[in-house]
Amino acid sequence: MIKIAYLPIHLFFALLLLTSCVASPVSETATFQPSVTMQPSLTWTPTAEPTDTAQPTLTPMPLPTIPVTPVQPVTGLPQGTDDYPWWNDTVFYEIFVRSFYDSDGDGIGDFNGLTSKLDYLNDGDPNTSNDLGVTGLWLMPIHPSPSYHGYDVTDYYAVNPEYGTMEDFKNLLNEAHKRGIRVIIDWVLNHTSNQHPWFKSAVSDKNSPYRDWYIWADTNPLYQGPWGETVWHSSPTGFYYGIFVDFQPDLNFNNPAVTQEMDKMAAFWLKEVGVDGFRLDAAKHLIEDGHQQENTTATHTWYKEFRPFNKNVKPQALTIGEVQGPSNVVSTYLAGDELDLGFDFDLANKMVTSVQAQNGEDFGEILTREVSIFRPGQFATFLTNHDQNRIMSVLNEDMDAAKNAATLLLTSPGVPFLYYGEEIGMLGKKPDEDIRRPLQWSGDANAGFTTGSPWRAPASDYTTKNIASQTEDPNSLLSLYRKLIYIRNNHAALRVGDFYLVDTGNRSVFANLRVSRNETALIIVNLSSEAISDYALNLEAGPLSGDYVFAPLLDNGQFTSPDITDQGGFEDYKPLPELPPYGRFILQVQPKTK
Repeated sequence: MIKIAYLPIHLFFALLLLTSCVASPVSETATFQPSVTMQPSLTWTPTAEPTDTAQPTLTPMPLPTIPVTPVQPVTGLPQGTDDYPWWNDTVFYEIFVRSFYDSDGDGIGDFNGLTSKLDYLNDGDPNTSNDLGVTGLWLMPIHPSPSYHGYDVTDYYAVNPEYGTMEDFKNLLNEAHKRGIRVIIDWVLNHTSNQHPWFKSAVSDKNSPYRDWYIWADTNPLYQGPWGETVWHSSPTGFYYGIFVDFQPDLNFNNPAVTQEMDKMAAFWLKEVGVDGFRLDAAKHLIEDGHQQENTTATHTWYKEFRPFNKNVKPQALTIGEVQGPSNVVSTYLAGDELDLGFDFDLANKMVTSVQAQNGEDFGEILTREVSIFRPGQFATFLTNHDQNRIMSVLNEDMDAAKNAATLLLTSPGVPFLYYGEEIGMLGKKPDEDIRRPLQWSGDANAGFTTGSPWRAPASDYTTKNIASQTEDPNSLLSLYRKLIYIRNNHAALRVGDFYLVDTGNRSVFANLRVSRNETALIIVNLSSEAISDYALNLEAGPLSGDYVFAPLLDNGQFTSPDITDQGGFEDYKPLPELPPYGRFILQVQPKTK
């Protein structure tokens, strides 16, 4: 209560006006309500005749609200919005099946375990927000392999028996599809295992029909690989080429028989099994040209020839390539006639370093560059993956930085990929086995992953950091991921909207406008731990016209509206007088109705 009994009447009304102009800070972690809170109107209701001791009460009037407008939400299997392909309506989740959930107590995750946990990923009801909400799965290798990771295949037409049967896998596909989740699998096409029957025949007999399925030399050519590694490996019948290690011999894609077999394999998985596409491992290394061992002309030509075959088998099948390298190289595979998507390693690195340095300016610069390099939306965004230290370890367990990274990832253009466990802040540093540990479901024995002895022990923090403990905590990282994915699934501007970088005048503040055919959203993120009032939003030219109001999708506040310039932008706009520390806002921009 404000004590005003001894104020002159003109000072009282001045104070009243000042009070009504102060915005009430609301935490990002408050209960999500898709509505805008407008400026409160206060009325003075005296409790007694005005005397020297009377204390009038200020009673807030009900706050007027502007409802969020639903715009082309994702329902059922992602189909595509505004003429974009289905993957632009998708948030993918990368899974190492061995580490996801064990259904039979043998300590190894399996297809039935994953199927039993699908409701955690997406329960199939777009109106709920207590599942994660992902609409695509990328499964790391599921084929038989002598290695725990599966990146050396012994049979391209079967599934790893440690994970279950082909019927188990087909059941997983069916159940995923029922919930609106598409599934792509890792395709390790550059090389096989040295235990594959093809190679065992080739290495034992120079006259084997499979000899020319691999790359051979009678004497050691001696040159090394792109990162200085040994690529020529000795055997009793000659030297064979393997760009990674000796137990992963490269296939010879200059041999048409190899291509025919791989075409047959792709058709089997797309048509007979029913997967929705492939993640192509080591995509840039397919065909060598002497000492040039990556990104060769022949490799590009192979993909150009594979694409028509693949699309004829299943027009909607996705091919996404692991082309580790700078964006201007990755983009050469995505010109429209080779691959559908490529992982954007440059953007991933800058996303992480930007939240570490609390530098929104750097992130805005690279995102502007990436949008200009790639075809609209046709690049895959991520934070880290199965080959890298986990994002929470990279960020030294800085929870606010992790939340900032999640916000940038899930509000930016492109197709986002999450690595399992990222949503709860799982830790992990190399060796690789430690960045692929079992998912931490609960604080129970073995993190709730298995009733047996796990193939790899869970991280030691599983008793306090797990899905069960974060599920009901509105301030948890998991709750933020759920909220962000829910918002992205329900708002086309975040999935397929054009990107307009907004100058903020402050290096710690990142802002951009996303504009789809039927929706506009403004994203503002304060990456710093300090409240910021020294900022102003400027968009020199944009698509706006008229007057607007804002409906907050993430976080609440009392937002002013900008004056739109003749160029469709705005100048020196401050939606809030002060951005709170780590303030993360997504605002639906609605035309003002009279």
